[in-house]
Amino acid sequence: MTTIEATPLPQLQCESDVGIETIPLASEGAFAGWQTDIPERYRGLGGAELVERVRAARAALGARAVVLGHHYQREDVIQFADRRGDSFDLARYAASHPESEYIVFCGVHFMAEAADILSGPHQQVVLPNLAAGCSMADMAAQPDVLGAWRELAAEFGGTEEIVPVTYMNSAAALKAFCGEHGGVVCTSSNAASVLAWALERGRRIFFFPDQHLGRNTAHAMGIPEQEMALWNWRLPPGSRGGLSGDELRRSRLILWEGHCSVHQRFSLTQVERARGRHPDVRVVVHPECRAEVVRAADAVGSTAYIARYVREAPAGAVLAVGTEINLVSRLAGENPEKTVFCLDPVVCPCSTMYRVHPAYLAWVMEELAEGRVVNRIEVPEREKEHARVALRRMLQLA
Repeated sequence: MTTIEATPLPQLQCESDVGIETIPLASEGAFAGWQTDIPERYRGLGGAELVERVRAARAALGARAVVLGHHYQREDVIQFADRRGDSFDLARYAASHPESEYIVFCGVHFMAEAADILSGPHQQVVLPNLAAGCSMADMAAQPDVLGAWRELAAEFGGTEEIVPVTYMNSAAALKAFCGEHGGVVCTSSNAASVLAWALERGRRIFFFPDQHLGRNTAHAMGIPEQEMALWNWRLPPGSRGGLSGDELRRSRLILWEGHCSVHQRFSLTQVERARGRHPDVRVVVHPECRAEVVRAADAVGSTAYIARYVREAPAGAVLAVGTEINLVSRLAGENPEKTVFCLDPVVCPCSTMYRVHPAYLAWVMEELAEGRVVNRIEVPEREKEHARVALRRMLQLA
C-alpha cells in the first residue's frame, strides 16, 4: 500500500478578524486590497441598510437581471441569489437562461468569465467586486502553462497523446487553451467523468491548476501514485517541472502544483481530533483537500454533494465538514436537528469570495437599475470561441 505523506500546512492569514458577519466596508481591515473605486457613499453603510437597498434594486430590475450566488458567499449576499450552487451548477444555469439581460455573478472572476463565455450576445455579466479572484487560479498563469506544454512537447516529441484538462478554477485563457488542443474543463462534480473521457483520447493527462482534485480523483479511479507526476511550475523554464524523464514517461497524469488556500488548511490532525471528541462523527470533505484528509474522511464530494450529504443525514447526526465556513455555517443553520461544524477551528472564509461584500452588490445593482453597467466581465471573442468548446464538453460530461 502506498503511503501518503502529509503536506505541510501553510501559515495563512485570514482576511476577516470579525467572523463572517457583515460590517461596513470601510471597517474591513483588508478593504485596501479590494476594489477601492466604489463610490464613497457605500463605504459606511451597515448590513441592514445594504440589504434593503439591494432588495429595492432587485425589485426594480425584475426579470431583467438574474443573480447567481456561489455556496461560499456570505448570507447578506446569497439571500438574493436566484440560483445558488457550486461553479458547475451555476455554469449550467447561466447557459440555460438566456432571457435575462444582466447576469450578476456573486462569486469570483473565473466564474463570471465562464458565465460570459456561455451566455448570449445580448447578455452582460457583472462581477460585484473586480478584486474577487482566486488564489488557485492565479497559480496557473497562461505563460507558465504554455511553457510547460512546450517542454512536454519536446520531451515526448509532440503533444498528440496528451490531453489538457483544466479545473473550472482557472482563467478563460486556459479554458481556451484546452478547447484549442482537444481538451476539456472539469469541476469537482464531474472530474471522474472528465478524466475517463480524456484517458479514452490520450495516453496521459496534463491537469491544472489543482493537484489535489486531480490526485484524489485519479486515486478513486484506481490510478496508482507512481503514474502521477507533480509539475513544479515555480522552477525556471527548461526544468521539466522538476521531473525526470522516467517520471514523465511512466505518468498517466501530470499534475500542476497548485492548491486552494482554504481547503489545504484541513489536516489529518483535525480529522483525528473530531473523531476523538465525537466518536460517532461523520467526516465529509471537498476533493480539493489533501490526499490524507480525503482518505481519512467518510465521504468526499463537491460543495453541492456536501450540502446534499448534510441534508440527507438523519436527525441527531454529528457532521464535521471540510470546506469553506460560509457554507458550513449555512448548513448548520438549515439543519438544526443535527450537529454540523467545520473541521478547521480557525473557520477562515475564502478570502476572495469574502470580497463580495453587500456594499458592492448594492452598488452594481443600483447602477443597473439606473441603466448603467459597471464591473462588466468580457472575455475576448477569440478566447471565448475556444473556451466555449471546452466548457460545452464539460457540460456534456455531467
